[in-house]
Amino acid sequence: MTNIFQEAAATVANPSIEAWKKAGRKVVGYTCSYVPGEIFQAAGILPVRLRGIGTTSLQIGDAFFGPYICSFPKCLLQLAGEGRFDFLHGAVITPGCDSMRRLDECWRKAGDDHPGIVPDFFYYFDVPHKTEPHGLAWFEEEIRRLIDAVATHFGTPITTAGLRDAIALFNRGRRLLARMEILRAADDNDISGTEAFAATVAGTVMPREDYTEALAHWLDEVEARQGERPPDKRKRLMVLGSISDDMDLIQMIEADGRVVVAAENLCFGVRFAGHDIDTDGDPVAALARGYLERSICPRMFGQYRQRLAAVLETVANARIDAVVLQNIRFCDLHGSENSLFERDLEARGIPCLQIEREYGPLVEKGRIRMRLDAFLEQIE
Repeated sequence: MTNIFQEAAATVANPSIEAWKKAGRKVVGYTCSYVPGEIFQAAGILPVRLRGIGTTSLQIGDAFFGPYICSFPKCLLQLAGEGRFDFLHGAVITPGCDSMRRLDECWRKAGDDHPGIVPDFFYYFDVPHKTEPHGLAWFEEEIRRLIDAVATHFGTPITTAGLRDAIALFNRGRRLLARMEILRAADDNDISGTEAFAATVAGTVMPREDYTEALAHWLDEVEARQGERPPDKRKRLMVLGSISDDMDLIQMIEADGRVVVAAENLCFGVRFAGHDIDTDGDPVAALARGYLERSICPRMFGQYRQRLAAVLETVANARIDAVVLQNIRFCDLHGSENSLFERDLEARGIPCLQIEREYGPLVEKGRIRMRLDAFLEQIE
């Protein structure tokens, strides 16, 4: 069953997106996990997390961004300029960081040189950096503005009932991911880190109904096999840090079978697993609280202790032996926070490896493989 997830996670325009569009339905891309996918679900639109995998050149990205910046937004701009996002009917850009904020203006500007690469619906969705009451009120207003913009542009009303149904559907997926994490923490774990990561990435690029059904079926199969395997004696690793949606990094860590990635805290990962959004009352207010109040990203100001507590809870629940902290070069947010994590985790006796890399297909695999091997020898 994981084949359907790996297929969805392997390409930018996967078969489920192509089938959705062939049926005459709309697709909107978004750049950040703070964008509520429930809004598009309620409008009958497929929300697709934008990814930069498959990039083989940065000619366009370098021309508009310059060399000294995170390679993720440059990869997105490169694929946009090459027409690889031509399946989109719209795009929503957020200021996850300053580099991602600039993607909005660079994509628009690149459209002057590459006509047709900017979708008709091209929207800037602001996200505050604080979870204080004024930030929550601001975020709620931003969500209402996005709802109005989507409904107006696509001519599709987004009702209160529709939003509640969408929230309930997404909640089911969140509960299934929490169930997956419990299975991964078991002594007889039968889920590799690569399989689990493919399953979480697929949830950002597949129609939600299909994804939820497939995830439930796969987890049923995994549970049915429990008790048939001997205890897994491999070292259990956790991966933290910058955005990663490429299977290569997880596969590289697990390549020789000595370890299993038993948990991760990545932007495409399971950060919202088990975190239901309220379906009672005003659904817009519930979405604002549900997406903003959990300070899961270092872009959120003043909440490091909350993020550290969440990491330590995962380390305990999944019985993690060591942590790999990775960040994309020039990612100040994750680079700085990874150093804090390394300090505080190693003070608690948890070995850490900190790696700086380029995004996805630009990863220097030989160098990283050498450092991983040395680290695994150390913890073994």
